[in-house]
Amino acid sequence: MSYIFKKCLEIEHLVSMFAIHMSYICIKSNALYIMKRLLFYLLLVSGCVHVAFGQRLVTGKVRDTGGNPLVTVTITTDDQAVQTQTDDNGSFKLTVPETSKFLIFSLVGKQEVRSSIGAKETFDIVLEDAQTELDEVVVVGYGTQKRVNLTGSVDQVGSEYFENRPVPSVSRALQGVIPNLNVNQSNGNPTSNPAFNVRGLTSIGAGGEALVLIDGIVGDPAFLNPNDIESVTVLKDAASAAVYGARGAFGVILITTKSSKGSRSQIDYSGAFSSLDRTVKRNLVTDGYRWAKMFAESYAGWYDNASFPATVGASGLLFSQEYLDALKEHSENPGLPEVEVDPATGNYVYYGNTDWEKLLYADGIQGMDHTISFSGANEKLDYMVSGKYYKQDGIYRLADNGFDRYNVRVKGGVQVTDWLKVSSNSNFSNYNYTDPFRGANVFSLLNVNGYGAPMGILYNPDGTLTQQAAGALGISMAGNENQSSRFLFQQDISLAASFLDGKLNIRGDFSYQNTRTQDMTKLVSVPYSRRPGEVIDQNVRQLTKASILQNYFTYNLYGDYQYTIGKHNFKILLGGNLEDNRLENQSVTRDGLLIPELSDLNLAVGQNFTITGGGNQWAIAGVFGRINYNFDEKYLLEVNGRYDGSSKFPKSQQFGFFPSVSAGWRINEESFMDWSDIWLNDLKVRASYGALGNSQIAPYLFVEQLRAAKATYILNGQQPAYIRNPAVIADDFTWETARTFNLGLDAALLDNRLSATFDWYRRETINMITAGPQIPVVFGAAIPTGNYADLHTKGYELSVQWRDQIDMAKPLFYGIRAIFSDNISYITRFNNPLGLITQNDYTFATNFYEGQRYGDLWGYETEGFFTSAEDIASHADQSAVIASGGNIPLPGDVKFKDLNGDGMINKGNRTLDDHGDWTIIGNTTPRYSYGLTADLSWSNFSVSAFFQGIGKRDWYPSYGATEFWGQYTVWYGSLPVHTYENRWTPDNPDAYFPRYKAPMPYGERQLQPQTKYIQNASYVRLKDLTITYRIPQRISERIRLKNAAIYLSGQNIWTYSPMFKLTKDIDPEAITGNPGTGGQHGHAYPMLKTYSIGVNLTL
Repeated sequence: MSYIFKKCLEIEHLVSMFAIHMSYICIKSNALYIMKRLLFYLLLVSGCVHVAFGQRLVTGKVRDTGGNPLVTVTITTDDQAVQTQTDDNGSFKLTVPETSKFLIFSLVGKQEVRSSIGAKETFDIVLEDAQTELDEVVVVGYGTQKRVNLTGSVDQVGSEYFENRPVPSVSRALQGVIPNLNVNQSNGNPTSNPAFNVRGLTSIGAGGEALVLIDGIVGDPAFLNPNDIESVTVLKDAASAAVYGARGAFGVILITTKSSKGSRSQIDYSGAFSSLDRTVKRNLVTDGYRWAKMFAESYAGWYDNASFPATVGASGLLFSQEYLDALKEHSENPGLPEVEVDPATGNYVYYGNTDWEKLLYADGIQGMDHTISFSGANEKLDYMVSGKYYKQDGIYRLADNGFDRYNVRVKGGVQVTDWLKVSSNSNFSNYNYTDPFRGANVFSLLNVNGYGAPMGILYNPDGTLTQQAAGALGISMAGNENQSSRFLFQQDISLAASFLDGKLNIRGDFSYQNTRTQDMTKLVSVPYSRRPGEVIDQNVRQLTKASILQNYFTYNLYGDYQYTIGKHNFKILLGGNLEDNRLENQSVTRDGLLIPELSDLNLAVGQNFTITGGGNQWAIAGVFGRINYNFDEKYLLEVNGRYDGSSKFPKSQQFGFFPSVSAGWRINEESFMDWSDIWLNDLKVRASYGALGNSQIAPYLFVEQLRAAKATYILNGQQPAYIRNPAVIADDFTWETARTFNLGLDAALLDNRLSATFDWYRRETINMITAGPQIPVVFGAAIPTGNYADLHTKGYELSVQWRDQIDMAKPLFYGIRAIFSDNISYITRFNNPLGLITQNDYTFATNFYEGQRYGDLWGYETEGFFTSAEDIASHADQSAVIASGGNIPLPGDVKFKDLNGDGMINKGNRTLDDHGDWTIIGNTTPRYSYGLTADLSWSNFSVSAFFQGIGKRDWYPSYGATEFWGQYTVWYGSLPVHTYENRWTPDNPDAYFPRYKAPMPYGERQLQPQTKYIQNASYVRLKDLTITYRIPQRISERIRLKNAAIYLSGQNIWTYSPMFKLTKDIDPEAITGNPGTGGQHGHAYPMLKTYSIGVNLTL
């Protein structure tokens, strides 16, 4: 044993040297000592004792089937004790322990070979081409299938899309990876957790998103370590998702986590350090005089030059012609002070040129990602323990708003007998995030509410905050904050039994999830001063603590039996599922916080307090079955069915049966296709049809709910309590049902180097839960909701892949994968018998009506700008469009086209039968989603690139989109350079924007939706570019590493959009796809680009 410890101490010394080098990267961190000791002890536990046993040298050569030497073939012993690679001649030599029984030879694109060591000293190995993806095993509902036998619409990707990508969440890594898996990432906040959507709009009633299962159990990917993922499978059509019933009506995502590989203990470490910055840095006018001049012009334009502004929004700044003249003088004489004291009032007067956005956002932030896993296995036991720590600094400059996440997964199994295995899968996850603006939309405060006027400054000469600063950035500087914390504990236990030589398999699962969400919000008034010697503080000190506790239980029991009669192959699956969910929430708010630095309700002693609570509970149970049949893997048939019951529906409608059927025909296996064998490897057509209920609705919609509340008035010194009227319930409240028909084609050609999959589908969502028919106002209650609407969605998706190699002394392997998808939805039934068309004044979204294409945008056709008074007088009457406060049109105003020729510009009766000059001018639904992945590897180098984009999308900037409109939205909004330089003036009649005035993109005013200002918001983005260098085996072995690699990675580092011809101030990915959405003006947390350097080590 002394010899063993001597060797282990040598290894510790080598690890120490490595850690010293790493310390240059993590300087000033105490991680060095921890890393060194952790690696040492794990290495000691994981089997460094192998050095004590006898060893001997073996040599050999590895060739392909043509006799050519193969280089960089990896040779490993079965216990993974030692490892090497072949040289340029295909030769190798390796010193193996006496305990090793096999040598394992592996190379990308080749079949793995295991060769018994025995007494042999030399080896002559031939590697054949690897099996194709046709033989790949794909995860499906409650089991697996060979890809070649699939009849439903199923897509799967592996861990390669998560490796070497330091991302805070799974959703970011999956965006654009799988066709028609839609992930709308609308901001860069690390807590963002967008829902997964499969194949477009699901329901305008109850809504609905894809069901996500992690290792077969319903889970939240926000709590998942991306490095733990082995594969992601998406079940898209009703046939493939049918066994999940009402929970999988709109697609199912199956995430499988990694398990132990190999028979020897192994340690894997991955670490990355990142630099992050905003993808967009807006080009704004920050000259105080120029901004103020345009502010006055915008204001005067609305009031027909009959009025002049007296204040600047909510900023507290006073305004006058004299002040504007003084600003001009200061602009022309930079040496003048930026703060003066008005002798008449004693107040400060500001002449600044402040870039508030630069003060708000840091120029660059840091992040780091560390993952370590410990795994091993033998004939009776397998285990894997993984941990991850992710940290990202806050993007705001003046206050901390960092994010950190911890993940720990403990996964393993025990083979109790030769037919029974017991497994456990535990997951712990926690993240913490601080918002120093306590939920206030600082972007809107600066850009819409006037707090971003550049004449103002942050600090007064005496060091106090200005009133303008206190209203926005100062919020983060006075102790305001919202601390969010989410914690998950999940325990899965499963039993797997196998009988009859593996033909009969039975599995039982039990899972318990405990999720806790805690929020602490401190509301503290911000002291400021308007004159020397004065400090204004409203003395607001309020504390809120809120929590949500959720307990989720699920039980699964299922079994499958497979047998073969000649060329007839059968597989039968039967099972049952039970889920129970319980949620409780509570919130306590009280003012009078004595010590704002301490977040304890005991220190809140004010008289104003609010206590709220609530919760819900639901359960779902179902039995399911599936029959798979194929004849000689040529004719394929699958029948599914599930009988579901849900507590979310009345007793008379609680249960429903949802069947599906799918079939496939492998045409290339027919004798009449023998002529194509030399180039066609697979050709399969598929078809499926199925119906699934949708249970993704609120739990108590069918129940008359009584809600207690407190009145807003005081009676006898108290706020009286009262009970609100219950809502009216519709008759025959039942399931929404999604019926899907799918046609598919799979092909593989040229020795499987080229493969393609195409699917076309049609989905009918019927009985959607929406508002019912209009009722008289005197009825005394709101319109009841019920099953009053239907939706039709159709679309297609295509995936094409090419993988090959170029034979050289060291072969070059390369691959290209392209995906493309599209879908469109129509409302085929809705309660709007008069065909009314109404439009929201702010977002420009319209109501629903029968025949509507979802996302349609109504507006006018722009004819140009009025050029003269004569042009205005001779044009159609445009008085229905508000030109200014006095509705006086002038040259430079927008001119609309009289489409119906009645001499008037209006919207008629705003109905489908009479909508005047109003017409459909675009559609905001994202179309033609695509992704392109390219990779190549040569010798020890590899490069991969991933592009993602949207081919077509119309976006109309709505009210509040100051990043586009600037002061056309509101007089005191931010001023982008592109609006300042492209506005109409008599000297610039061909400008893009009209005569300067505000607020115009609102209601019936001139910048309501029209053809001129619809933006082409399509884009393409380089989502990831990674360059990896694998350290040669001979070097890594010197420090007892099996594998070592270093990589450089960039994410979101390049973007192009047609919008950039006008402005680059808007990130096109941050624009949501909902009708009329005003873009990113609702998101203070910008999208981020990331540059990372990382290492991957295997011990």
